[in-house]
Amino acid sequence: MKWFKKTEKKKFKIGLAFGGGGTKGFAHLGALKAFEENDIVFDEVAGTSVGSMVASLYAFGLSSDEMLKMTKNLKVSDIRNSKLFFVPSKTEGLENFIKYAIGDAHFEDMKKPLTVVAVDVKSGKEVHITKGSVVKAVAGSCAVPGIFQSVPFGEYLLADGGLQNTIPADVLRNSGCKYVVSIDVNPTRGYGTDSTKLVDILFASMRIMMKGNAVKGKIYSDIVIEADTSKYKSTKLDGAEEMYKAGYEQALKMIPKIKELISEKPEKKKFNLFGLFKRNKKNILKTEKNNIISE
Repeated sequence: MKWFKKTEKKKFKIGLAFGGGGTKGFAHLGALKAFEENDIVFDEVAGTSVGSMVASLYAFGLSSDEMLKMTKNLKVSDIRNSKLFFVPSKTEGLENFIKYAIGDAHFEDMKKPLTVVAVDVKSGKEVHITKGSVVKAVAGSCAVPGIFQSVPFGEYLLADGGLQNTIPADVLRNSGCKYVVSIDVNPTRGYGTDSTKLVDILFASMRIMMKGNAVKGKIYSDIVIEADTSKYKSTKLDGAEEMYKAGYEQALKMIPKIKELISEKPEKKKFNLFGLFKRNKKNILKTEKNNIISE
């Protein structure tokens, strides 16, 4: 009789990074719907700004249909109580919406590991939050300067994570994910302005800055789903259904590549500039660690 040694299937973690983009986050929900229809499940998630909100709902165990249903009657006025720049809104509206979805949940209540990325205004450092109130952490990650007030969180004063990390794929790499899929709901960020008005110039400057941050996220991603939401504004709910559809359709196109990737039999990749960066990502990470706080 021959004895055969039983071999266990190799296990590895797959991460999903949700990028920022304001109300363009509806495209995240469409992408999640495509994943659900194709039985693709992620082990760990990280999110920035609106991406942190969707990531928290996903980590809590809500389906894309449940998320979409919660936003059906949502109005901008439910989230923001001020329309004037330099008169930022409190984050109570944001917090109430998150509480409506997941209650006063803490990170230990999540069904999947979750990291919320924000920036500490006091130190100027990027903060990776994995403990405490999910509601407060997400509100802080969504607190775009000039639109929302910064959010006190322990010793930190949190602002929008997109100031330093728009697509947090590197966060998932650092936590041990072998493969990372990222969703970019605002791939056309970075456009300028012909206006000479101070407000327009400031917003254009912020967009340009966040475009650079997005490049870093794509370097650390194996696959990036880019939903074309260029026709819509990140501060309005107009076009929510279309943005959802854009996320869904773009994710569907990438499903074969994702399945191939997680089957551990990826095809040989051609040389590309991002590949060159990826081979040196450890050195890049080392230079950035001094500017990151992990909680």
